[in-house]
Amino acid sequence: MKSVLILLLAGGLVASALSQPAVQVEIDPDAVLQFVQENVDDNVLNVLGVDSDRVRQFLEDLQTRFQGTTIYDLGSLNDAASKLVPVLQQFDQTKPYAAWLQARLDYLEVSEKLRREVAPVPSKTGTAPRLANPTPQRGRAVWVTEVEKRPVPPRAEKYLSTLKPIFVSERMPPELVWVAEAESSFDPSARSPAGAAGLFQLMPDTAKSLDLSLWPRDQRYQPEKSARAAARYLRQLHDRFGDWRLALAAYNAGESRVADLLKKHRARSFDEISAYLPAETQMYVPKVEAILRKREGVALGDLAVRR
Repeated sequence: MKSVLILLLAGGLVASALSQPAVQVEIDPDAVLQFVQENVDDNVLNVLGVDSDRVRQFLEDLQTRFQGTTIYDLGSLNDAASKLVPVLQQFDQTKPYAAWLQARLDYLEVSEKLRREVAPVPSKTGTAPRLANPTPQRGRAVWVTEVEKRPVPPRAEKYLSTLKPIFVSERMPPELVWVAEAESSFDPSARSPAGAAGLFQLMPDTAKSLDLSLWPRDQRYQPEKSARAAARYLRQLHDRFGDWRLALAAYNAGESRVADLLKKHRARSFDEISAYLPAETQMYVPKVEAILRKREGVALGDLAVRR
């Protein structure tokens, strides 16, 4: 019965968002469908296929826009996403997805704010004018304002004293534990429709490469083990790119993608490739920067790795 309610409510809440145009990029529809399959009974899916399709389509649309390069495409999903979160929070089987979505609602809010600031760029083809993405500098300024008004996540105090020494033991700046605020709002149960999990939202293959076990118990959901793996991964990325913004971009979008863009555009900095990165990544890097400035009073560029 709970599963039926989830599908009915979610289907109604997201219906208005489904008519919005989305950026067309390659995604994994099986990963999106996994959300529905893992959280409702098979007989419910059979009976309420249209409602499950709406849930799937909304999540697919959200992921598509996150992976597109236009920041402004996110804003139109803000209302539906905001209404869906409390629905998902009501049930144990969907709370992990609610935690993931909750930590990303501010991307949609900031998208709307930025869209209101800019004028369309005339199109040479006669089609509807497009909006140019904000500069990285403007993005950083907006996120400073956004994070400034935000209280510390309720769960943060529970984990900070434990996780910071773990980062230090991995010769990493302890301030980087605040990456968990951007990833999960310090909720260790958070899970994305694409399969990332835990405080630091590690993907399965990444977790296994960092010696985390996914079976019989998924260690990504264990805060200490997840933190150690995240610290090691961030160190690897910083060693490779020599820059914290690029390391964070690679953490979010994938190191191969960042490396390919740097090579393609003969670039050396995040700002030079920002417009070609996924919209989520364009927002993620300045968000983490703003969090570090607010919570620790430090600039991202001032963090040092111990050798």
